[in-house]
Amino acid sequence: MAPSKLKEWFPWTTAPAIINGPMIGVTCPALASEVSKAGGIGFISSLVNVEPGSWEVTKAHDNLAEVRQLLGQDAAGPVHAGMSCITGHASVTNFADTVVPVIAAQRPAALWLFAPDGAVRPHAGIIAAVRKLAETNKDGDDSADGYRPRVFVQVGNVAAAREAVEDGADVVVCQGIDAGGHQFRKGMGVISFVPEVRRMLEEEFADRDVALVAAGGIVNGKGVAAALALGADGVVMGTRFTVADESIYPNFRKAQVLHATDGGSSTLKSPFNDRINNSTLWGPLYDGRAIISEIHERFLAGGTLEECQAALKQVSPPEEAAKLINTWAGTGVGLVKTGGPAGKIVQDIQRETRETIQSLVGLV
Repeated sequence: MAPSKLKEWFPWTTAPAIINGPMIGVTCPALASEVSKAGGIGFISSLVNVEPGSWEVTKAHDNLAEVRQLLGQDAAGPVHAGMSCITGHASVTNFADTVVPVIAAQRPAALWLFAPDGAVRPHAGIIAAVRKLAETNKDGDDSADGYRPRVFVQVGNVAAAREAVEDGADVVVCQGIDAGGHQFRKGMGVISFVPEVRRMLEEEFADRDVALVAAGGIVNGKGVAAALALGADGVVMGTRFTVADESIYPNFRKAQVLHATDGGSSTLKSPFNDRINNSTLWGPLYDGRAIISEIHERFLAGGTLEECQAALKQVSPPEEAAKLINTWAGTGVGLVKTGGPAGKIVQDIQRETRETIQSLVGLV
């Protein structure tokens, strides 16, 4: 696929396309709108519970309306931002009845799907339901009477990427194992992942327009330049935006991100990060990467899960215990040393990307 395809689908963007991950507890309408204003693709926070009457569905509706207002867009066209859904929750069977009406009403430019349960594979059905929004337009384009969002599907290995395209994804988010937050347990690094998926798309889906964006450990323009060289059309960043001014990450977590060094030893990718909370959302296909604390060190030294949970309960006050877990960050955390407005982060990274690519010319 030509790199210009993202520009066609998201005409407000500037190259290279920078996308904020839809991290729960981090992104919000202000962050998403500033990313899009700067020429990126902003996403609001992921939905989890989409059962009828869910406050999360109502919040997504209201957040998209707020983004539209912040961007100064009228109600006619698609809002220049995306929404997201974690599809492993049992309520996902209600998606067509609860989320599709929100999409139809608020018209986000993109929809991001991630983490289906291993036994339930809802993405093909979800994408089909979303595509029905465009049925009134015979040409299938994104004009006023043929609107549909472009569907992003987050994957962690080539098999999952192939399945996503077969399900109808427009964009595959190739998330490498350096990423912060949740990801495939059986994953691979972007340096091998992106080019293999690119080859798969060219060989098996040559008749399809499918974009590829890279994620995982990318926090600056040098990383973006590398991802583009590997075959990505754009880049997703999570950790870099956790410390943006607009981020709703608690200040103590922002401080942990900014002070962390050596992401290989200061973060841990493990199911432990969910088991310590007794979280049941993430099934056996997934784990997460977070900043290490004394609780993690205890686990790595041989402590059992039960012993670590008991030790966490003994930390007082509870606010201090909260600081020891759930600071999701990728291995690029050691390169993140400043915050600032989300729009400036996008523009600075785009500029650094161009400078990096130009500087490489003399090396070959």
